[in-house]
Amino acid sequence: MPPEAKTDIQTPDTAGVAGTSSDVHGLLAEGRRVLRSEADAVARLADGLDESFVQAVELLYRAQGRLIVTGVGKSGIVARKVAATFTSTGTPASFLHPVDGLHGDLGIVSRNDVGIFISKSGATSELAGLVEYMVRLGVPLVALTGKPDSPLARHATAVLDCAVSAEACPLDLAPTSSTTAAQAMGDALAMVLLQRKGFRAEDFARFHPGGALGRKLTLRVEDLMVGEEYPEVPETALMRDCIVPLAHMRGTVPIVDGGRRVVGVVTAGDLTRLMDRRADFLDVPVAQVMTSSPRVAPVGRLAGAVVRQMEEFGIMALPVVDDDGRLQGVIHLHDILRAGVV
Repeated sequence: MPPEAKTDIQTPDTAGVAGTSSDVHGLLAEGRRVLRSEADAVARLADGLDESFVQAVELLYRAQGRLIVTGVGKSGIVARKVAATFTSTGTPASFLHPVDGLHGDLGIVSRNDVGIFISKSGATSELAGLVEYMVRLGVPLVALTGKPDSPLARHATAVLDCAVSAEACPLDLAPTSSTTAAQAMGDALAMVLLQRKGFRAEDFARFHPGGALGRKLTLRVEDLMVGEEYPEVPETALMRDCIVPLAHMRGTVPIVDGGRRVVGVVTAGDLTRLMDRRADFLDVPVAQVMTSSPRVAPVGRLAGAVVRQMEEFGIMALPVVDDDGRLQGVIHLHDILRAGVV
């Protein structure tokens, strides 16, 4: 290339950025500092978790009404997310803005509810009226606050200390580490409560019926299996009886006993290896070739769970069986993938 045709090629790190490599390293260092600051804030919460957390979980577990989650400003944004997490995991929760509450929205609060108040200072003036109302109504409060001795904490039944040593903001002003800590604590409450209630993947699916997540959590093996007239071969058969079924059904044929219980599986790979070893492969009994006591997929199992099993053991297809081990069909990995489960 002639000298005049040469161009300076910038790396992705510096493209469009005016500055030297030292500037780039400085920006990266600052980004890492922020991330580590917030990660450290959450780690300190974990180290300091005590009986107050258990008290809060039990309070939420015994609630006969809904959770009323509230906060102001950035804490209010966190409160909305926390309320959504509780609702999606089987615990009805509503976000209530404290100002709106005092201007007509208190009708959503009942004596059977539990309040979750999120406030770094615990002394936010906009919260005071709502705290007073809910205490007067007899609604127990869970406080997520950075000030365990604050006015909010003094009115709370359970206090979770979400204090941080400093914000990730270089000016120590913008809520960053403190909001991350509050959200992490809210997530911890929701996830432990989920387990306390025995909430299952099937329950989660009822609240997430749409999109890829819905398919993953609702589609079961019987929804995707090839079931009608799927060929089966008796355990007394010869390998010649497997040739046509293997060709028609993508290389996997279940072997059954007299009661149609699955006792084995023969695959195209089994046939290929047998042909390499023996010229009389057509006359070999399937019982000598099949994989005995094969892995199966019980009716009712989520298709997503079957995928993990297939990947772990390198299996392309599984017989689907009922509670008595009788063949119902075969589920293929390709059909699961085509359905968008993974």
